[in-house]
Amino acid sequence: MATRRRWLFADQLGPHFLDDEPERQVLLVVSKGVFRRKVYHRQKAHLVLSALRHRAAELGDRAELIVTERYRDAVTGPVEVCHPTSRAARELIRSLPDATMLPPRGFITAPGDFVRWADGRPRLLLEDFYRDARRRHGILMDGSEPAGGRWNFDGDNREPPPRGVRTLGVPPPPALAEDDVDAEVRAELDRWERDDGIRFIGRDGPRRFAVTAGEAQARLAHFLEHRLPVFGPHEDAMLREDPLMAHSLLSASLNLGLLDPLDVVERAEGEYRRGAAPIAGVEGFVRQILGWRDYVWHCYWYFGPRFEHRDALHARRRLPAWFAGLDPEGVGSACLRDVLTRVRDTGWVHHIQRLMVLGNLALQRDWHPADVADWFARAFVDGYPWVMTPNVIGMSQYADGGRMTTKPYAAGGAYINRMSDYCGGCPFDPKHRAGADACPFTAGYWAFLHHHRDAFAGNHRMRQPLALLDRLADAAEIAAAESRRRDF
Repeated sequence: MATRRRWLFADQLGPHFLDDEPERQVLLVVSKGVFRRKVYHRQKAHLVLSALRHRAAELGDRAELIVTERYRDAVTGPVEVCHPTSRAARELIRSLPDATMLPPRGFITAPGDFVRWADGRPRLLLEDFYRDARRRHGILMDGSEPAGGRWNFDGDNREPPPRGVRTLGVPPPPALAEDDVDAEVRAELDRWERDDGIRFIGRDGPRRFAVTAGEAQARLAHFLEHRLPVFGPHEDAMLREDPLMAHSLLSASLNLGLLDPLDVVERAEGEYRRGAAPIAGVEGFVRQILGWRDYVWHCYWYFGPRFEHRDALHARRRLPAWFAGLDPEGVGSACLRDVLTRVRDTGWVHHIQRLMVLGNLALQRDWHPADVADWFARAFVDGYPWVMTPNVIGMSQYADGGRMTTKPYAAGGAYINRMSDYCGGCPFDPKHRAGADACPFTAGYWAFLHHHRDAFAGNHRMRQPLALLDRLADAAEIAAAESRRRDF
């Protein structure tokens, strides 16, 4: 019987996607058709291609790297492949005549365990899943009780930035050294744009994220030593001169498969156990990986293909060209301009900038949720359909009607003012909902509530905002003005 080659997708590049079989041959494929069908961030394309080529170089004679238009054109003979992360890839594997699909790797909770937890629940809330996962895997547990006496330290991890500072003063992760492979990738992408009609959004730039397991491990070690100890308190804060804050920058490495998430959370727990990092910050970090990352992966599959088309709030507006094309030049709002500029220049901003600036804007403006999810998947270096469909459809845009969250993540300028230093010097005033200097987020928040009042009438968590809305004599005028707004 012929030995099956292990086909590794571009998000399966770590050692845990191969078994201890030194003679096993490996197939790696670059599909130009993927980049032809959709317009991705240039730095995302660079990261993916560089990671594939570096993995091929590491494996040497064991690996064959094929550049082709379609994946199926490169797959000849028997192959085996770990369960992929998209429905399209899964259907492709199922259609191949001699392909064997192995169980998924790169996540912590097994699919069967998630299904057993989820079945019969009217709402799949993260907190419930997270506690179940902590118990099942024994992470941050002292016997049957949570470490530190609490499951949730969110209250300790939502502090605004320290007053009067421009940065947290946390050591940044060491810069990554590009090599000949990166130069080849950059030249290849230039040829695609010049000769093949393939287009990108965003700017090219130095590679900022790991493309090998070795680089990813070094980044993890640096985070654990220098950034995890101060990660927690200000994980939801924003500073215009400190885009990284104390965040790990490990999402791209995890989503390329360079790091094993169980190893990551166990090592983070180890820092707490030896007294090097406080429980609140470690719990917040573990929640992001063992909790949220695994949760959205399973929700992507559990909710099925119709979920990405959910639009409970009937948001039908298309993304404006300046947003879709990452063009911040005409944007006046300080927070929006800064965040959109950073996406253009790096393909990354942290989770609060995604949720409470970009996602909040899209929610308030009734942009079509499927378009928003697709944009996030293409514009971010760590974006994939499995990541962004639940994050955007379910959490950010409330397009599932509350199946994943109990209330929409909408907020006015007061939230951004409290959690950042953006509002000082901005031409818009977060306190103003009307007039020439009305903050797009403040006015947009009240317009959003006005438009969707009936949809939220039965939601107990929206009772107070709706009561405040009823006290605004100018709510209808604000909503009308915001529907005409062109200046952001």
